[in-house]
Amino acid sequence: MLDIRTQVGIVGAGPAGLLLAHLLAVAGIETVVLEKRSREEIAHTHRAGILEQGTVDLITALGLDARLRSEGFTHHGIELRVDGEARRIDFADLVGRSVQLYPQQEVFTDLADGAAARGLDVRFEVTDAELEGIEGESPAIVFTDTDGARTRLACDFIAGCDGSRGISKRAIPDELRTDNFREYPFGWFGILTEAPPSADELIYAHSPHGFALISQRTPTTQRMYFQCDPSDDPDRWTDEQIWDELDRRTAAPGFALTHGPIFDKTVIPMRSYVCEPMQHGRLFLAGDAGHTVPPTGAKGLNLAAGDVSVLARALERHYREGKGDLLATYGATALRRVWKAQHFSWWMTSMLHTHPDANSFDNRRQLGELDLVTTSRAGSTYLAEAYTGWSLIPTAPGYLDPASALGEVLASQLRGSGDMSPSR
Repeated sequence: MLDIRTQVGIVGAGPAGLLLAHLLAVAGIETVVLEKRSREEIAHTHRAGILEQGTVDLITALGLDARLRSEGFTHHGIELRVDGEARRIDFADLVGRSVQLYPQQEVFTDLADGAAARGLDVRFEVTDAELEGIEGESPAIVFTDTDGARTRLACDFIAGCDGSRGISKRAIPDELRTDNFREYPFGWFGILTEAPPSADELIYAHSPHGFALISQRTPTTQRMYFQCDPSDDPDRWTDEQIWDELDRRTAAPGFALTHGPIFDKTVIPMRSYVCEPMQHGRLFLAGDAGHTVPPTGAKGLNLAAGDVSVLARALERHYREGKGDLLATYGATALRRVWKAQHFSWWMTSMLHTHPDANSFDNRRQLGELDLVTTSRAGSTYLAEAYTGWSLIPTAPGYLDPASALGEVLASQLRGSGDMSPSR
């Protein structure tokens, strides 16, 4: 067996793992990142792409924002469409912030290109990975490299950034792990279509026929969803049926969806999950390895950015100052933000979707809630604040130490710079 060593072994080279590797490189901490998929597979997996203000500021501080600013789209609000009536939530007016529409696969590409330029050790297509010794002082990741060599990566700490189906969270013993889980009785039928945008901002449409979301990916590609049965088969839907469903759910005076050829169809189940604890021994979970949210609140990638920001600062404090206080409280610190995002995602999902077992009271109450949120400045402000995002890291002592290498990078996302992309 081949033996190698690093300071922090990272399982998973998605956005969470790569972003953590970049942050630790700023702090002078060595990493090796291991990923079972190929780079091409990750880069061609279409994922949602709403980035909070703080996430964009963090990427900018790392110098990885060139394509984001030239190809992304700044959104200063969203539209809640209630039975055909447009009700805009104006982020800029309510909280002075905005969000960026930039697909997750493009974030991955920027992080991967940046990792190569920085000389980070990222290994794709490894197999048979196993975690060892996480409860002791010498953990390790054993894996098979692309050349077939069985390799043992010894490290001081392991960061599990390998998603909801990865090995990391399962390394926490069952008797010590609580899997907080909710499955929703509906899913999203998602399409990609070759057509220019139907609207300047995202439309979240509530209708008696069910929920729909109108978004975009590029100037010539739209991403759209409508509520469906989570067991539905995408192949049973014709393009004509899909457009009919989307049209009736988004119908409004003077509005028409821009149709085009549909080149991708998928059904996405709606789930909420939180693993507690998010740390065990020398293992620390981040991103989807520790939690997942329904996509309604656009929180998945942004939660990962918060996790790795907290973890990177805790690791830097350990190596630079010899203090383990932030590492000891990593899970509790990360979970405070995670549970806020879980509530927001659940709330948006429950408020906007048609529930299969709802009665007349439930339906009328839901309309009353939408009316309250969209006609009250206080209600709209809460939605805008949560959607554009809270601070990625706490303002408590220890996190923003200006003497730390990460201090300036992590402080950047607290400034709330407002417009994130003057060119678009």
